[in-house]
Amino acid sequence: MYTVGVVGPHTSVERIIQLGNEYEQTMKFIGYSYSDFQETKTIVREYDQQVDAWLFSGQISYMVAKNTLSTDEKLVYIQHTESGIYKSLLHMGYYQHEFLSKVSIDEITTSHLEQALEQIEIAPQDMYVKTFDVHSSTQELIDFHLDLYRAGKTKGVLTCFEAVYFALTEAGVPAYRIESTDMEIRQALRILAEKIRTFYYKDTQIGVQLVEIEQFAKISEKAKSSYHLQYFEMKVKETLLRYCEKLDGSLLEKGNGRYVIISSRGAIEREIRELQETLQQLAKEVEHAASVGIGYGVTVHTAEINAERALQLSKDRAEHGIVIIREDGTIVQSAGDEEELSFSFRSDDKQLIEKLKEVKLSAKNYYKVTALMKRMNWNDFTIKDLATHLYWDERNARRFMVSLCEADLAECVGEEASSARGRPSKRYRLK
Repeated sequence: MYTVGVVGPHTSVERIIQLGNEYEQTMKFIGYSYSDFQETKTIVREYDQQVDAWLFSGQISYMVAKNTLSTDEKLVYIQHTESGIYKSLLHMGYYQHEFLSKVSIDEITTSHLEQALEQIEIAPQDMYVKTFDVHSSTQELIDFHLDLYRAGKTKGVLTCFEAVYFALTEAGVPAYRIESTDMEIRQALRILAEKIRTFYYKDTQIGVQLVEIEQFAKISEKAKSSYHLQYFEMKVKETLLRYCEKLDGSLLEKGNGRYVIISSRGAIEREIRELQETLQQLAKEVEHAASVGIGYGVTVHTAEINAERALQLSKDRAEHGIVIIREDGTIVQSAGDEEELSFSFRSDDKQLIEKLKEVKLSAKNYYKVTALMKRMNWNDFTIKDLATHLYWDERNARRFMVSLCEADLAECVGEEASSARGRPSKRYRLK
């Protein structure tokens, strides 16, 4: 049974959960209602660990969640089509005897509205359209409709937002909601069910963990006898076996302080906190830290190759913590920590790759910076910000940003005064 969080206005959430009852054998729905779509950010941050997937009543809340979580891996939204527009137009025509005459409409894009009007072959008269995005506010939309109505330019309003609808109705403005139809909701539920099936396959995907005791060669040299070294290795194995038991995995000893744990991706991701505690326990009991690389794959071979690469990244920089490389090449640094960062080093954007090649920069580092900006919700940043969060040397971070500016992939947008003596810090923004 998978848990699905349903996000949207109260009335929409109730309808979605009611229609979702036909999937009660595989999915359990929990409603998270909001009065303003900007509340989505708080909802997904607070409850993301408690659900397996999210279903959003509209595209705008989905976009807010995607920006907040920096991934859309477990997000689905109800696709807005012409049907909802036709429904609200029928209501307006019936109750006001006005059809697309002196009306204001808010939409995430004008394309849906244009397609709907083209298909019914009716040219609107005095129609005012307001598009919105993740930065828009409910009050901004209310004011748009209210100003037009009070100026006598409109006789009614079509809105996608429950909060806007209630506010306008209370102000005496004839308002009608563009709501999702049952057909649209059922289509989204079918897409969600398919996504849930992929979660199952991912859950059973092979996961390989490589654990390597740091400076094992020095430990061997300092061991007073072979028995002392064997006692040390027994302590390590005992600690790892306790963790392995919770994963229902297999532990293999490779020698020279290296161990392999084979389990499933689902088990590893569920027990990531347990792995962190195991590493802390290892450091305490054997007085030596360990590096960990985790790889996922369809076969043990591909998972082990990814784990090897992940381990190397973990060893290169201790601050990276637990590193995961997924089957699609996505790298996750500091897995399980608040500083967790996901990015890919693969790109199909040939123009971007060419620009990076010209200034001799790697796509991996470029995507690492873009992932950091999304996670930190930065519009711009300083060299110090970049160096601090990515554990880069400030000189290297400065060289990186100067090269990005040369490639026209970033720009300097200003300066900020330093608290200490010296030059002001430049602020940069990615294009």
